[in-house]
Amino acid sequence: MESIKELFRIGRGPSSSHTMGPDRAAQQYKSKHPKAKSFKVTLYGSLALTGKGHLTDIAIINELEPANVEIIWKKDEAKDFHPNALEFEVADKNSEPDKWLVYSVGGGKIVDDKNKNSKPTNIYSQKNMQDVLNYYKETGKTFWELVFETEGDEIKDYLHKVWEVMKKAISNGITNEGLIPGGLKLQRKAASYYSKSKGLRDHSRTISKIFAYALAVSEENASGGEVVTAPTCGSSGILPAVLKISQEHFEISDDKIIRAMATAGLIGNIVKQNASISGAEVGCQGEVGTACAMAAAAATQLAGGSPSQIEYAAEMGLEHHLGLTCDPINGLVQIPCIERNAHGAVRAFDSARFSILSDGKHFISFDVVTKVMKETGKDIPSLYRETALGGLAIYGDENFVDN
Repeated sequence: MESIKELFRIGRGPSSSHTMGPDRAAQQYKSKHPKAKSFKVTLYGSLALTGKGHLTDIAIINELEPANVEIIWKKDEAKDFHPNALEFEVADKNSEPDKWLVYSVGGGKIVDDKNKNSKPTNIYSQKNMQDVLNYYKETGKTFWELVFETEGDEIKDYLHKVWEVMKKAISNGITNEGLIPGGLKLQRKAASYYSKSKGLRDHSRTISKIFAYALAVSEENASGGEVVTAPTCGSSGILPAVLKISQEHFEISDDKIIRAMATAGLIGNIVKQNASISGAEVGCQGEVGTACAMAAAAATQLAGGSPSQIEYAAEMGLEHHLGLTCDPINGLVQIPCIERNAHGAVRAFDSARFSILSDGKHFISFDVVTKVMKETGKDIPSLYRETALGGLAIYGDENFVDN
């Protein structure tokens, strides 16, 4: 498995695969042609189908400015390697042809035909959850200790930076109000939910604050604000919300939050290694489902759970999102994405409590449910894998309820 730095990427929303990835690709291509005055960029498959709603074209144009940019949308053509493909070429007269086909494979990562089959830089000898549990049995060291041992002190500094960005997104999100850009006339809810939570008590207040924090980050993401992929932009509200409420509930330090974040990153890495975190490949189960598993594991650790209870919580977080489709209305990371983050965060929190009450023994392992998630993703029709061609995506305004 790679460094968890590859999982926790800092950048602007609304999509790690459709915004961050193409932005990075445009940046790299421009560095090869800094004097070019015009470019042609062709988007294929899922990038073409939902790129408008994900601001793919805006990200590319902004990165390539001041050059002129022509965007070509090939919605009916997909590349075999990955549904998120785009091709760059210099469009200047008399310029040497230099086409570059690149794939945005999820979480902000990009690959091209030269390295698409190359193995990632694996720094962990462990490949799955069972390997991690075996490490614990052999050494007595738990999830976060494995991360720090493998990645060194540098990862602590990086995770502190990530946590600051997460907290800033929450702070901005519960302060900002008004319409979310995109045309759906969707109002921000986080500020209102946070205000209302203060008038509640005990469990109701806790749940309401989780809703508010998750909405805050997701609304910031939908508005193009700075967030952290955890593991993607579309699911970026779940882990911060659960970490924030856990810190408040248990009155714990940032250092303990960093350890929990390391555990969450390891969980996300296992899914990324053995299945996928890309909505275009496996649907929303790979995004919100993985995020829920990550947050459930982190919350269980913060509550004093054992490694077996942490694994159980993560398994529940992913298992109970199996089959979740990715069908964003108008291709925007708004409906149903924003509310899914709020409910995914509460499910993560509840999964942690459920596992803490148990002895950690359960029937289905995390590795099994990860395998099933990958298989389920392959079986989900492309209509429901970030193409906005099926499910909720085809209804839009006609399904709007105004009472």
